[in-house]
Amino acid sequence: MERQPRLWTSSFLNVCASNFLVFLVFYLLFVTMPIYTIESIGVAEGEAGLIITVFLLAAILIRPLSGQWVESFGRKPVVVIALSIFLGSSFLYLWFDSFSTLLIIRFIQGIGFGMGTTALGAIAADIVPDQRKGEGLGYFAMSMNFAMVIGPFLGLTLIQKAGFTMMFYVCVVLAVMALFTGIVIRVEPLKDPAKRSIVPSVHNLLEKPVIPIALTGAVMALAYAGVLSFVSVYANQLGLAEAASYFFVVYALVLLVSRPFTGRWFDQYGENVIVIPSILIFGAGMMVLSFANTAFVLLLAGGLIGLGWGTLVPSMQTIALKKVPGRAGSATATFFTIFDIGIGIGSYVVGAIATGIGFSSLYFNSSFVVFGAVGLYILLHGRKVRSNAEHRVEYSS
Repeated sequence: MERQPRLWTSSFLNVCASNFLVFLVFYLLFVTMPIYTIESIGVAEGEAGLIITVFLLAAILIRPLSGQWVESFGRKPVVVIALSIFLGSSFLYLWFDSFSTLLIIRFIQGIGFGMGTTALGAIAADIVPDQRKGEGLGYFAMSMNFAMVIGPFLGLTLIQKAGFTMMFYVCVVLAVMALFTGIVIRVEPLKDPAKRSIVPSVHNLLEKPVIPIALTGAVMALAYAGVLSFVSVYANQLGLAEAASYFFVVYALVLLVSRPFTGRWFDQYGENVIVIPSILIFGAGMMVLSFANTAFVLLLAGGLIGLGWGTLVPSMQTIALKKVPGRAGSATATFFTIFDIGIGIGSYVVGAIATGIGFSSLYFNSSFVVFGAVGLYILLHGRKVRSNAEHRVEYSS
């Protein structure tokens, strides 16, 4: 048997580290900026949500363009420019404190975030050997998942113990580290770059072969947005506030244990063997969450959602990359543009629905949306997948 190609190179470690640091700042500010605008600036709660919406809007708008820039100008230049924008905007929080100015800063930082995560995803796809694509991108996705666990905890701890100014200084330090780890990544130059243009043609903004799997992910993201945005509120209503702080910890631990197996099985047996069970596990986690009445049930739901959803995202991203070989930047941008729209819409819609029916009913009904996504996945992609025998990749013992 042939020996497996090496995965854990210095470049792969650096791209994972840079991605982790960028998302760490993102999640840190995700939970603290609404609090900052309400408590320090005096903005009404209804307006405070704009501080998140503007950021996500900028990221969604810039992703298709950045995907084309990655293919035209190369991965490394886009990473350096994007993370420089991300760092520069992090500094601005220390100098300005009016709400209108903060919205501009958030929009600028969202541009850096959207460009940076698109380019880093493309670099990761290039660095990971083809034979270990599912496994490697699964580990890369874990850098985001760990940031999702650590970021909110770090942010809330900082504002409670040291104040908002110290929190912004920490964000600057993390952004500096993200830029440094991005700079030291070794990237092969593009062999056949696309025609260089700052403003790409409109018909090339999205990769059409990627749209079906991206739409499948976006539908499930509608349900996941309810977990990401409101699980702590739901837990508070249940009197499980203390357990809620461990929800995403369990989520991450389950991912850490399962990742070595799920990534390799994806590469060895094909996407259907991993994606379809993962959708069902995710749906089961949403249903368990709807019945949560003890800390154990709440954390069990966190584990199931972590295993299901945490496996789905890198799996669907890998499928997107396989759809357009050689155009990792455009594939990543297309996938996450549509995916982020699902998260953005879901964050608004599920909040409105929960106001009328309650969170328990929301999560219960959302589980059927997830279960229904099995049929959508099979219709748009799964039925076209080759058999397991054709997909199998031999591994050395």
